[in-house]
Amino acid sequence: MRPERVKELLAGVKSGQIEIDAALEELKNLPFEDLGFAVVDHHRELRNSFAEVIFCQGKTAGQTVAIASSIAGRGQNILATRCDSATAGALLEALPAAEYHELARVVALRQAPPVPMTGSIAVLCAGTADIPVAEEAAVCAEVMGSRVERVYDVGVAGLHRLLARREVISRARVLIVVAGMEG
Repeated sequence: MRPERVKELLAGVKSGQIEIDAALEELKNLPFEDLGFAVVDHHRELRNSFAEVIFCQGKTAGQTVAIASSIAGRGQNILATRCDSATAGALLEALPAAEYHELARVVALRQAPPVPMTGSIAVLCAGTADIPVAEEAAVCAEVMGSRVERVYDVGVAGLHRLLARREVISRARVLIVVAGMEG
């Protein structure tokens, strides 16, 4: 549940526009909802500024859709990671406004603006084989409200390629570095 919705409910009860029982009905699934196979944390956005992230690997498409629908039904943003194409298709069918970032294997649904973050995040990767993992980090950070700069294929064998991007690296508030075998 978004913090703004909790404030609206409380203000509505205070002003008499919302009955206490109606507000209680909406709040009854806080802080979580038991789907039988998963317990969805609807309180996470209130605590951490972003709803629960769905790690799709190991889940069926149906399970992932049920979790995403539960979160989306409360107006929260969706971030589903490690999402294969079949699961992505099922999510896009259930949530047509969602976007699939194929290279990153991420499905995102933006229903409300995220809390804006200060500064930028630089996502660096050593080689082109590392780009999918770097893109996953970059897309997740963007959906969560960060400004991201990508610095790809800077290698570990050639320091000159990394140093050529030192301006981007030095202005970043956070560095996420992805390196495969040589890392």
